Amino acid sequence: MQAIRAHAGVTRPELVKMTGLTTPTVGVIANQFLEEGLIFKSGRRNGERGQPASHLSINPDGAFSLGLNIDRDHLTLLAMDFSGAVRARISREVDFALPADTRAFLKHALEKIMKSKAVPVRRLAGFGVAMPDALGETRLPGQPAAYNGWSKLRVETLIQEQIDTPVYCENDAAAAAMGELYFGNGLHSNSFFYVLISAGLGGGLVINRQYFRGAHGRSGEVGFLPADDKSQGPTLGDTVLMRDLFVMLKKAGVQVSAPADLARLNGAARKSVHGWIVHVADQLYKPILTLVCGVDPDAVFIGGRLPAFIVDMLCDELNRKLSTTIGLSWPHALVKRAALAEDAAAMGAAILPFMDSFLPVGFPVVAKG
Repeated sequence: MQAIRAHAGVTRPELVKMTGLTTPTVGVIANQFLEEGLIFKSGRRNGERGQPASHLSINPDGAFSLGLNIDRDHLTLLAMDFSGAVRARISREVDFALPADTRAFLKHALEKIMKSKAVPVRRLAGFGVAMPDALGETRLPGQPAAYNGWSKLRVETLIQEQIDTPVYCENDAAAAAMGELYFGNGLHSNSFFYVLISAGLGGGLVINRQYFRGAHGRSGEVGFLPADDKSQGPTLGDTVLMRDLFVMLKKAGVQVSAPADLARLNGAARKSVHGWIVHVADQLYKPILTLVCGVDPDAVFIGGRLPAFIVDMLCDELNRKLSTTIGLSWPHALVKRAALAEDAAAMGAAILPFMDSFLPVGFPVVAKG
């Protein structure tokens, strides 16, 4: 399935070479996928001996899922088809949405998506949720006391009040990393570290095409690292915040209240972003260098709610620091913009039901021919 997903229009003989399975086994599995409507024949290839080989491709209508991202500055629900394309999206910018707010948003958004018929219920594989760990316990500036209500709630219950389908929950950075693994740059990278910059800071580690959680499920949590040498000082999660960029721009006379506003900055305002970029790169440089030296990944991907031009600026600054500060050099830019952008966590959440039913663990990087 993943070989067909990664190489649209692949033939059965090519699948035999990619997977190491026998020709009869590939034929049986492919026919089963065709009968279930998960893939379809997208033409035939001529010019070779024997019967022309059928091209096999993922059927976008083969399965659907829903993904919800609950974060401290927004709520986003989207519907995804089997190819990874977003069929419907509803988002609301809201600071510290309480469970009751989320319940009302979800009810409205689900009604709207179902009314649009973007998701056939009979093809719905499940509902994924991505949210920060300890959402109600980790304190951020402006967080209301009632926000700790998230600590007393099972999110699965909130979802199943609205829709009868399997529910899968995951940390937001982990979900974004999994999304990148299956539908983004991860198709060409065996190992990578994913940095998620949204209302907070998170990370996820993929090693040999598997999401690596660590002994206690805390791998990749760069937000908890100290921002300075003081044992009781601020953490990176305290100092790498989109909110600080908004404050910096406000001081420069530019009103910004949501990530979408950043994409509309003019030339002069974009220059004022540089100071924040330098600050964030200074904060992330040592943790990323430690990961690079310790794990030696193919790449470090940066994603989240920042516009592409800001992420690219940050990647350039980090690559500059990595290549010049200690004299190390790599054959290519190590830090790159993630393929999944603003809705990375929501898309990662939507992928969770597919992972449970259709996607492999530790699938190999494969190439045609």
